[in-house]
Amino acid sequence: MADTPRIVFNGTPTTIDGVPATTTLLDWLRDHACMRGTKEGCAEGDCGACTVVLERLTGDGCLNRSAVNACLTMVGQIDGAGVRTVEGLARPDGMLHPVQKAFAEGAGTQCGFCTPGFVMAAYAFAVSAPSNEISLIHDAIAGNLCRCTGYRPIIEAISRVAPLKNDPLEQSESELRDALAALSREGTACFDFPGCRFFVPQSLPDALFLRSRMPDARLLTGGTDLALMVSQKRERIPSVIYLGKVRELLAIEDIDNHLVLGSAVTYTQAFEPLIGHYPHLQAYFTRIGSPQIRNLGTIGGNIGTASPIGDMLPILLALGARLRLASHARGEREIAAEEFFVDYRRTALAGDELIVAIAIPKPSPGSLSFFDKISKRRDQDIASVCAAYNLVMEGGIVRQMRIAFGGLAATAKRAYDVESALIDRPLSDEAVSDAARKLRQEFQPISDLRAGAQYRLTVAVNLLRRLALRVLDPSVGWDLDAYD
Repeated sequence: MADTPRIVFNGTPTTIDGVPATTTLLDWLRDHACMRGTKEGCAEGDCGACTVVLERLTGDGCLNRSAVNACLTMVGQIDGAGVRTVEGLARPDGMLHPVQKAFAEGAGTQCGFCTPGFVMAAYAFAVSAPSNEISLIHDAIAGNLCRCTGYRPIIEAISRVAPLKNDPLEQSESELRDALAALSREGTACFDFPGCRFFVPQSLPDALFLRSRMPDARLLTGGTDLALMVSQKRERIPSVIYLGKVRELLAIEDIDNHLVLGSAVTYTQAFEPLIGHYPHLQAYFTRIGSPQIRNLGTIGGNIGTASPIGDMLPILLALGARLRLASHARGEREIAAEEFFVDYRRTALAGDELIVAIAIPKPSPGSLSFFDKISKRRDQDIASVCAAYNLVMEGGIVRQMRIAFGGLAATAKRAYDVESALIDRPLSDEAVSDAARKLRQEFQPISDLRAGAQYRLTVAVNLLRRLALRVLDPSVGWDLDAYD
């Protein structure tokens, strides 16, 4: 007998049946659960109207609440989790939740289309926020598009209620924990539906075995890319192997000279470990999607899609990361990140392999690292050009240099000729000009909807100049923040 996804829906254990496991949570909510407070706007994770909160138990038994886009979440991947929608915030006596009340009293409510998503993003923030600092609130709603009232009353409403000290839903937390614990599974689950088989392995050996038997199955971790096939293109995916429950792929290890991230680690989970070693990544990380995207999207998924403008890829190239790959038949192997990306959307991953982990070297003594993302808007946008730099200076001379760009070629790419033009020289105007000439020879970007080829080259050259200014005069704030 086939398994079916089981969740705790607004506090009530619920079985999701009668639909393929690739059905988006948004479609199930609106068309099957008849909970239509969650809205569909863009169906691609940009507008936030479909925001709901996932409730999951952490390894130490604590309850984690995170905002996600229901349009990018397949029901098969939330098996064992809790789902909280705007309807589920109401108190048992029918009174408004404090977050809802703050929006209503502060004129933050809108036409009803966007408000539920804002309320759920605000709720996820309020129950976990360390403070109501304005920059944190801005980031919390970066994935929500306001169409009516403007952001000022919304931000003021959130600032009044966060951090939320007395959440009425806490009264039922023990019951929720028990209900979630009761949904845990051992071994691989298979959600079988005519025309769609959805596998959820729990261990790496099981995942590798499935991969060896089903090389044509689509691999799913966060789904922020793959889910577009369902949410926008309305395609039926015949077979899926969901890797988000594989224990080995969720590990984060700080060992020796490396930080090792399992390939199913989300951006949110990787944030603090990475920032601890590379503080300049903080501003860059907040511009990767939105909280909803970062709570779903994974480091390994970004690598596997091999997009030429993948946000993490230049970082991994510049920092000298290595990828651990594995197959059921041949075991594990390691490969440098720059050897993994072969061509546009093509990688060195064999048909029976999985990306297991990413080993990122810790900073060497005296090294400097910087990261840039240039896009049409600050938040929730795809990069026109992104860049990462890792260098070591000795006596004003560049001794080591790694530079990588995204958006300038068919793949994210190391700028080897640019590096050679700068190594063993001071970061003088002459050296930077020579590096700029090399850059224009080394890269031939294309023009597309996001940027023109000449614009991309000009931006990349200007980023080299900014790099020199950062190193030569670090007392000046060369990095601009739209919130300052």
